[in-house]
Amino acid sequence: MSKSYKLKNLNVINTIFLIGSPIIALLGVLLWLKVDGFTWQIPALAVIFYFATGIGITAGYHRLIAHRAYKSNSFYKAIMLILGGSALQNSALKWCNDHRVHHGKVDTEHDPYNINEGFFYAHMGWILLQEDIEDYRYSKDLLNDKLVMLQHKYYMPMIVFFSFILPGIIGHLWVDSFLGGFFVAGFARAVIVHHCTFFINSLCHMMGTRPYDSEQTARDSWVMALFTFGEGYHNYHHTFQSDYRNGIKWYHYDPTKWLIWSAEKIGITSNLRRTKEVDIIAKMIETNLSDIQNKNTSATIAELSTQILEKAREIVARIKDSGNHATAEFNELLILLKQSRALIS
Repeated sequence: MSKSYKLKNLNVINTIFLIGSPIIALLGVLLWLKVDGFTWQIPALAVIFYFATGIGITAGYHRLIAHRAYKSNSFYKAIMLILGGSALQNSALKWCNDHRVHHGKVDTEHDPYNINEGFFYAHMGWILLQEDIEDYRYSKDLLNDKLVMLQHKYYMPMIVFFSFILPGIIGHLWVDSFLGGFFVAGFARAVIVHHCTFFINSLCHMMGTRPYDSEQTARDSWVMALFTFGEGYHNYHHTFQSDYRNGIKWYHYDPTKWLIWSAEKIGITSNLRRTKEVDIIAKMIETNLSDIQNKNTSATIAELSTQILEKAREIVARIKDSGNHATAEFNELLILLKQSRALIS
């Protein structure tokens, strides 16, 4: 059922901000150029705040707090709560609760940003609408988290200072341009971060491939990873959501993963959760063969796909029993993966 954007259904505050912030950003940038003139330091400051606040969402809100894909010390967590909050996407409590519901109810009418309602709804339309109730049944752990609740309590004054006043102060101290810091590194940066991270809910459910689970809409796309701080490998994430990585290959653009991994090396983060490679390969084989069996294929191919699947399950069981992945069985599993791909082509 399509959503109605009649005035009575709108969340007034969210609607005014999401529609008004791009206008304020544009007018503010023009004001900065007129009053102070262009200096390269202001766009540089905006880029710094862009990455910092975007990573605050992906490494902080998303992978640390919502999915508990790794642990960190309190200082790191506090910094992530500040940076994530400064992306202006609500408090961590609200954001993470919505996200957990999304994973549990993905692609259904109970999904907060259900892509089946269309691109606009998943991208930002759902934020414009009033919610029936604030239900935190999926986030009882967060209700007992002192740092998360402290951020939730003081969210508004925090974002005013860290999102707008602080970049303004830095702009003033750096190049005598409070206006540049306030409007370019503040408002304009916030608008760009908004829509780049909103792409995770919209385009990441529309563009790309589904190698790990073809029965839900989340997709893997290296292009989308460039805009979403590494979150573009979204089919993988929805299949293995407790993994601290989204891009699992060394060449996958996933700056969020690199930050978390680097922080572990200096003792700031710990307990990084990684899906076992055997489980990843087994899931890919299962998905490939499921796609084949759902198509109108010949009896011979259908029978072969069944044999491959049964053999793969047998090998996975043996590997897990032995606890050793560097075995002939593991290599045989890789061969079965190639065979499953060959059946698709």
